[in-house]
Amino acid sequence: MNGKEHYDNIEIPARLSEVIQHVRHRAQHQKRKQMFWRGCSLLAVCAAMMITINMPGVAQALSDVPVIGPVVKILQVGNGGKPNDGVSLTTSKEADTLNIYFQLEGEHLASAPAYTLDHQVGPNRLIFTFNGVRELDYAKLEKDIKALKNVKDAYRNIILDDSAIRFVVELKDDVDYSVSEYRQPGFIQLKLFSTPKNAQAHRLFFVRSQEMEQDETLALLAEQYNSDGSSIVKTQNGKFAMVIGGFENQTEAEKLLQQIASREEHVQQLFVDSWMSNENPK
Repeated sequence: MNGKEHYDNIEIPARLSEVIQHVRHRAQHQKRKQMFWRGCSLLAVCAAMMITINMPGVAQALSDVPVIGPVVKILQVGNGGKPNDGVSLTTSKEADTLNIYFQLEGEHLASAPAYTLDHQVGPNRLIFTFNGVRELDYAKLEKDIKALKNVKDAYRNIILDDSAIRFVVELKDDVDYSVSEYRQPGFIQLKLFSTPKNAQAHRLFFVRSQEMEQDETLALLAEQYNSDGSSIVKTQNGKFAMVIGGFENQTEAEKLLQQIASREEHVQQLFVDSWMSNENPK
């Protein structure tokens, strides 16, 4: 999973099904109706094939998605959804799939709330942030995620925004993923699947904090270095640390640490550390 390219978001017209149905109705009044409709169907299938070809890692994710359906986008990193507030979040799971649903005042939302998805290594993990979510059963969320056969661990990150939630999904070795956003109703689907081993685990270098309990102090620290690409990761001892980077050599990590140390607002004692790309820090 290390070094995966950030795939471009795939936008699919929300009214694609309606447009094709309209064309089909008009074709009923033409002598060449049958040939015309077969042509439309062929174009739709070709479009789906082009999506799969242009995103090699998503072919497995699309294996059970209909050609014409409510898919808004398929991504491996990025953002989506629409701004909202007061949203409640629930989940359901299958062997390799997690569905994340959203409601507002007891009604299913037509679109997912605004969200971001990030991917980090050391260890291999996905970081979900949902904005506008104020209610969820986190115990069920964690239980459903951990029940997925390709998941190693799951935990919540405390963030300084009471209208947003963030949680981390640590993946097992040789696991790929995709995230699909749907509309009517709006929900997010995380799909995990095993892949042939295509990259050896290797040592990476980070700028990090001491391990500590996950609380507001750690959240403040991560916020302070957000522009440097900070994230919060669980340590091997079950505590947490703020980490930045994932550099291929120690020199790059030390250079970043020097830059951070020269800032007036820098007060936290940070240091350079290293561990394997598929492992947690000590």
